[in-house]
Amino acid sequence: TLAPSVHRIVAESLTNVRRHGHDVSRTDVAVVRSDDALVVTVLDDGLPAIPSTHDTFGIVGMRERAASLGGSLFAGPAPDGGWLVHAELPIGSQR
Repeated sequence: TLAPSVHRIVAESLTNVRRHGHDVSRTDVAVVRSDDALVVTVLDDGLPAIPSTHDTFGIVGMRERAASLGGSLFAGPAPDGGWLVHAELPIGSQR
């Protein structure tokens, strides 16, 4: 279930860039093994979105998917601008 989860997180993140990103000229995707986890990062260089008081269903779904594997997911404005999705998914703890 790890590979399909990584795929869905990346796909949903890229869908959100396309639907909600403003003036995005670049999107970087990385999937890297770090110790006992896969770290998934999707970062765009777009303008900040209008702040929302709630997460979209896609973000909620990504967060729930990560949590069901014992991992975590952040989705929000990146420290240096743009939008960041960062997930850490444990390897080997299939639930």
